[in-house]
Amino acid sequence: MPHPFLEVLGMIPAELRRRPGKIRVPDVVTEREYDLVCIGSPTWWLSTNVPIRSFLQSEAASRVLKGKQFAAAVPCRRYWRHNLKTVKRLGAERGGVFIDGIHFRYQGGQVRSLLSLVSYLGSGEYRDRYLGIKIPPTNLQASHLQAAREFADALANRLLSSADTH
Repeated sequence: MPHPFLEVLGMIPAELRRRPGKIRVPDVVTEREYDLVCIGSPTWWLSTNVPIRSFLQSEAASRVLKGKQFAAAVPCRRYWRHNLKTVKRLGAERGGVFIDGIHFRYQGGQVRSLLSLVSYLGSGEYRDRYLGIKIPPTNLQASHLQAAREFADALANRLLSSADTH
């Protein structure tokens, strides 16, 4: 992004309105049958991000989720509960059956992790400092991998055990 700070701040009005945006869902997404749908929903400005909210309010989501189990993973800086609750509610409104969710927290708290993200968006590189401030690494880190594997294993086991009872 040429001006990452301005572009990130420019997302705030759309996020505050909590309205869906125009998105395009590839046909391949709705042409398949799924045993389990996993939704990754980064938190943007305290809530579910516009692209995921838009998908979950679409007819495409109804075709994908109706009668299907779904789970959610929420990477965030701090405020993950509202995002996960919204994904759960919107997915259920589209006919999905929520089975579990997990969240991953970025390092460094609100301000430093935001600076780290803006630095990364502007350069595509991980840096130690931005605007003279020491920043943590942004995004998910290797340390989150084990928790993600355990979550995926639990989902797979749950799916397999429910298939065995049918």
